[in-house]
Amino acid sequence: MNFPFAEYYWLYGVFIGFVFLLVLFDLGLISKAKQNITTKEALVWSVIWITIGLLVGVGVWQYSTTKFGPEIGNQLGLEYLSGYLIEKALAIDNIFVFVLIFTSLKIPKNLQRKVLGWGILGALFFRAVFISIGAVLVQYKFMLYIFGAFLLITGIKMAFPTKEELKLEDGMMYKMLKKILPLTPSLEGGKFWIYENGKRLFTPLFLALLLIEFSDIIFAIDSVPAIFAITKEPFIVFTSNMMAILGLRSLYLVLADAIHRFEYLKYGLSFILIFVGLKMVWLNDLFDGHFPIGWSLGIIGAVLFVSIALSWFKEEKPA
Repeated sequence: MNFPFAEYYWLYGVFIGFVFLLVLFDLGLISKAKQNITTKEALVWSVIWITIGLLVGVGVWQYSTTKFGPEIGNQLGLEYLSGYLIEKALAIDNIFVFVLIFTSLKIPKNLQRKVLGWGILGALFFRAVFISIGAVLVQYKFMLYIFGAFLLITGIKMAFPTKEELKLEDGMMYKMLKKILPLTPSLEGGKFWIYENGKRLFTPLFLALLLIEFSDIIFAIDSVPAIFAITKEPFIVFTSNMMAILGLRSLYLVLADAIHRFEYLKYGLSFILIFVGLKMVWLNDLFDGHFPIGWSLGIIGAVLFVSIALSWFKEEKPA
């Protein structure tokens, strides 16, 4: 481990402060300046967020190179980029679920950004918790095999998606929340809850927020082990994961109306999860403990590019 927390706690603190400022900027300045942004504006902001994420990777590479030399610096820089790509791709998969939640609960677009803003705050917190737990568990070699087997199973299941239309009403969490929470069917002007006769009633906006948080926790169970398959360095896992999540609101607004066009992305993600699962249970041992990170980055990048390109340029079938 090149960045043990006991020695580099200040570096974690600087990064957390940086993320906090970015969140304040996104939720505060951008949201207050304009409640509704166009798809074109969202695309510009998505490019800005991705650029910031890549610049952080450059910073990680530069600092690691200065501190530990070019060999380790290049290794950690490539690990950051690989982890960032995996998490960003899985974030696109998250958007499928977000669209389902907002559509089923009839949440208008002008309120979706509000829900996603609070949802991202929760996602950052839960990812930090999962990464902390994962950093402890991966110190035990048998846990690597458990994580790897889990990713293999998840990847194989993703390769055979159900043909039945997903319905929010059939979800266990949705049914449980509907029973537990006193709900009002009205959006109440975008509030999360109201008081009626001294009793607190929760709006569909709050229900959407809880469902989004729950779905992100489920996705984190896949994504965090996937990045630990790329690197055992908690600082790299932490930074790449956090930066990939930031800007998810803008990315959602760009892709929400076109998400149905990413037909082959799930197959690409399935291949990647199977690949990183194999890294944990077999490939790393085959290459004396560490599968070449350059090969990993090339495979992940190529699979994502091909799956997205095939999806986007697929010809419409004649009716």
